[in-house]
Amino acid sequence: MDYVYAPGKNHLFVPGPVNIPEPVLRAMNRNNEDYRSPAVPALTKTLLEDVKKIFKSTTGTTFLIPTTGTGAWESALTNTLSPGDRIVSFLIGQFSLLWIDQQQRLNFNVDVVESEWGQGANLDVLESKLAVDAGHTIKAICIVHNETATGVTNDLSKVRFLLDKYKHPALLLVDGVSSICALDFRMDEWGVDVALTGSQKALSLPTGLGIICASPKALEASKTSTSVKVFFDWKDYLKFYNLGTYWPYTPSIQLLYGLRAALDLLFEEGLDNVIARHSRLGKATRLAVEAWGLKNCTQKEEWFSDTVTAVLVPSYIDSSEIVKRAWKRYNLSLGLGLNKVAGKVFRIGHLGNLNELQLLGCLAGVEMILKDVGYPVKLGSGVAAASAYLQNSIPLIPSRI
Repeated sequence: MDYVYAPGKNHLFVPGPVNIPEPVLRAMNRNNEDYRSPAVPALTKTLLEDVKKIFKSTTGTTFLIPTTGTGAWESALTNTLSPGDRIVSFLIGQFSLLWIDQQQRLNFNVDVVESEWGQGANLDVLESKLAVDAGHTIKAICIVHNETATGVTNDLSKVRFLLDKYKHPALLLVDGVSSICALDFRMDEWGVDVALTGSQKALSLPTGLGIICASPKALEASKTSTSVKVFFDWKDYLKFYNLGTYWPYTPSIQLLYGLRAALDLLFEEGLDNVIARHSRLGKATRLAVEAWGLKNCTQKEEWFSDTVTAVLVPSYIDSSEIVKRAWKRYNLSLGLGLNKVAGKVFRIGHLGNLNELQLLGCLAGVEMILKDVGYPVKLGSGVAAASAYLQNSIPLIPSRI
C-alpha cells in the first residue's frame, strides 16, 4: 500500500532511483536462500563476469558490495590510496562536492579544481598540474563522469589523453553512478583504473548494490594502500573469490537475482542500443526545454547529459514549487535543485528502463506545471518538439521485427 495514495502510476523522473521493470521485480520476489549453498556462488560467478560488460572491460576485477554509490566511493579510495596521498578532484556540482568531502574526511590531500556549476571539469588546470608534477606527487585523479546535480557529462577520454601525454602514473578513479549502462563508457580503452556505479540508476534496480570494477593497476595499488578499511576491503573479497564462495559476509539474495534479470534485459536490448536510446531521450528533453523558452543549466553542448537535464527557471519562480506541484497534483516526481542551484533549477531524469512515450508523458506534465506556477508556456510546445524529433529517430523494436 502506498504511504500517500494516488490513482494510477507514479511517474518517476528523478535521476535515480528510477523505474524498476517488471521482470526485475518478479526476479526479486523470492524467499531467502543459504548463500553458502552451491546455487548462490554459481550465480555470483556469472554476475561478476557479466557485470564487466557494462564497464566495457575484459581485464577488470568486479566487486558487488551491499552499499550505495557513497560506499562504492569509499571503497575505491581506501583500497587504492593511503592517507596523505595527493588527489586532484574536480568540483562541478553537488555530487562531486560530496565525493571531495569524503576524500578530505578520509585524510587524503585533495587538490580541488573548481568550476562554475553548469560547466564541466577544467582540464586545462589538470594539464598544468600534470605538466609540473615531475615527481609524480599526484597519486590519483578523481572525476565524476556525469554530474547529476547540473546535468554535466565530462569527457573521460580527454583525461586519459592528458595522463598519457605527460606519462603520468596517477590512478584514474571515476564515479559512473549516473552514466554507466546509459552513456558511452569504455573502461579499458580510456584507461580507467576504478569505475563505480549504483544499482538504483541506469541498471534499474532498487538501491543497495555498489558495483565496482578495478583495473590490474588498481589491484596492484591496493596491495600497498594503508587506508583503514574493513567492510569495503577488496582483500576479503579476493580471498573468498579464490575459495569459490565469493562472499565475505551475507549478500542480498534478492538483489543478486534482480541484477541477473537487469543484466539480461540490457544484453537483450544491446548496450549500444541502450546508449542510443538514452541519447534520444536526452535530445528530446533538451528540444522540449528549448521550445518552452527555458535554458539548460549545462552551459555548453559538449557537456550535455543524456541521463538528466537540469532546467533553469526565471528568477520569479522557485523551482522547488515546480517539484512540489508535480507530486501533489500530477503524481509526477521531478528532481530538486541542489545546493548552489536550489530554487533555480528542476531536474528531469531520463535514464534506466524508460521509453520515449513515457518521457512524452513527463514532458506534458511539466508543461501543465509550468502553467500552474505562472510561466507563460504554450501547452503542447515541448511535447510537439520532442515528438517531431522522436518520430523520425525511434527505430523498430528489434525483438518485434
